[in-house]
Amino acid sequence: MSTDLPYTRQEMMAIATGREVRDGELAIFGVGLSMLAGYFAQARHAPNVRSITEGGVFGATPVGGLPWGIECNRISSNAVSFTNAIDALGFLVASGRCDVGVIGAAQVDKFGNVNTTGIWGREIGEHYAPPKTRLTGAGGANDIASGARRFIIMATHEKKRFVEKVEYISSPGYLDGGEARQRYGFIGGGPSAIVTTLGILRPHPRTKEFELTAWFPFSSVEEIRASTGWELKVSKDAAPAPEPSEAELSALRQVDQTGMLRKK
Repeated sequence: MSTDLPYTRQEMMAIATGREVRDGELAIFGVGLSMLAGYFAQARHAPNVRSITEGGVFGATPVGGLPWGIECNRISSNAVSFTNAIDALGFLVASGRCDVGVIGAAQVDKFGNVNTTGIWGREIGEHYAPPKTRLTGAGGANDIASGARRFIIMATHEKKRFVEKVEYISSPGYLDGGEARQRYGFIGGGPSAIVTTLGILRPHPRTKEFELTAWFPFSSVEEIRASTGWELKVSKDAAPAPEPSEAELSALRQVDQTGMLRKK
C-alpha cells in the first residue's frame, strides 16, 4: 500500500464493511474488526442500529476504545439490557429476527463457506481426525451464518485463505452453490458480501459463486485475482470502491480510540 494514504488496509476494510450496515437493523458483531465495522456504521450513518453481542449485551456502544471481548466493561457499561448467549444466538439469531451479522474467516471458498475449525492439508474422509493446525473455532459464527437474514464475511485476502473449497465448513455460506441453502432449510439468507483487505466480493444471483465487484484504491483486479485460490470472476459492474472520507475516518477512529486495530 502506498505510504501516503491517510488510512490503513484494516481501516479501509472496516469502513467498507460498515457501509453494508443499514440504519435501524438488528445487528450482531463479533470482536475485533467486525465490531469496529459495526460501531463505525452506528457512529457514521446508522445511528438507530440495534446492536447485540454473542454474549447478550444489547444496545451498547463502546466506551474508551474497542472492547477486548463480547462482555468486557468497554461494551457493557452503557448497555440497554443484558441477557445471555442462548437468547442472543438461540432466540434472536436462530429465529431469523437478526437482520445482519459480521463474522471473520480463516478460510473461505467461492461459495462463501467459512472454515475457522482447523487446517488438515488433506481430505478428512468419513471419520473426523484432528487437524494439523487447530483454529479458534466457530464461536457464534455458525449461528449467525445459519440464522441471520444476511451476513458479511471479513477476511485477509491471501491465496491460502481464499480457497476453491474449504477443508471444513464451520459456518455455512451457499454450500455447493445455487439453491443449496434452501434445500437444507436454513432460516438465514446467506452471505451478502466478502469484504477483504483488497476489495469486495458478492455472490452471483443465480450460481451464488462469489465475484469481484469492487477493489480498493491501493489494489487492482490483477492483484486480487492473483491472491485468490480459484478462478475469480469479475462482475461486469465491478468498479473501484470509494475512498474513506474525512468524516468516515473520524467516526471510525472515535470508535477505535486506542488505535488497537490501526494496522498497516
